[in-house]
Amino acid sequence: MKNMMFIFAMICMITTSNAQKFEDIDKSPMDVTIFRSGNNETLARVIYSRPQKKSRKIFGKLVEYGKVWRTGANEATEITLYHDMSIGEKKVPAGTYTLYTVPGETEWTIILNKDINVWGAYNYDESKDVARVVVPVKSAAAPIEAFSMTFLAVENGAKLMMGWDEVYVEIPLIKA
Repeated sequence: MKNMMFIFAMICMITTSNAQKFEDIDKSPMDVTIFRSGNNETLARVIYSRPQKKSRKIFGKLVEYGKVWRTGANEATEITLYHDMSIGEKKVPAGTYTLYTVPGETEWTIILNKDINVWGAYNYDESKDVARVVVPVKSAAAPIEAFSMTFLAVENGAKLMMGWDEVYVEIPLIKA
């Protein structure tokens, strides 16, 4: 009987120690940025993963120029518009979209696509694009270690700012 109690106690200890083991932190942690208007109305939300620079050359090397990029790491970045919005000259209905980019040295093409819950840009389908806008690349005041996104309020909307390494872009989102 004592042997049975000892074996049972050992099984409980092993099970308990395994149950409390957590996975390591993701190397490209997921983040979210939300834009709320002055009256606290939510206009847009972006969910994305934040890859790190780690002394690497990013654009033109790790992220190739002229190729569709998932705009971050891991799952493709998703943007939710809570109201109909104009992005550039294109009116986009409220909804959730994948936010792809095609980086270039002097400009990026920003793409909103109907496919959601996708990994990377491996199965990108241009026929499902809802909007495309080309925006100029700007030089960051200082190197940006982790890929980052934030909103900057403008009249009747916001600019979605995306930056990494030594550059950033601004995407206009105007309430339609």
